[in-house]
Amino acid sequence: MYGLVNKAIKDLVVTNHGEEKWKEICRMSNHYEEDFIAMSPYPDKLTYELVSNASKVLNASPNDLLEAFGEYWILYTADEGYGELMNLTGSTFPEFLSNLDMLHYRINNIMPELQAPQFSTRNETANSVELEYRTHRSGLSPMLIGLIKGLGKRFGLAVTILNIQEKNETNDCSVYKISW
Repeated sequence: MYGLVNKAIKDLVVTNHGEEKWKEICRMSNHYEEDFIAMSPYPDKLTYELVSNASKVLNASPNDLLEAFGEYWILYTADEGYGELMNLTGSTFPEFLSNLDMLHYRINNIMPELQAPQFSTRNETANSVELEYRTHRSGLSPMLIGLIKGLGKRFGLAVTILNIQEKNETNDCSVYKISW
């Protein structure tokens, strides 16, 4: 994952729990650099270790941390210079969701090693849509839930998310029904 993700994890921890907790998480993760370079790729393993060790240090489940991080990510990336790009992705919540792949395609032009998940929408109604989620990374569904909640807030909507299909041997994607 790119350093921007790890920087956001750091910012979330430091903002809510302090610098000392972050340093402890880094020590446990064998990461001794002062910061992350936003536009440089880092091994996924490091990101997973940061989340795992944050879970231990902060006495919170990894899923709760990932969900909180997903929600935080929406505000963080807008503040880090991606707000205008997000504005171009859609003027409504369902439009934004249907354009997630286009957003990642645009970001891939500036982050060529990005291995973004793939999304598609289906069965859209006036107050719901189903989102198909494909990724080669495991365990990040809670982050997606947080991202969707954060996007809902961005559009002034309270959303509910129901997992209606898990990725497995017979299904190539997870599917979430999102209502507002």
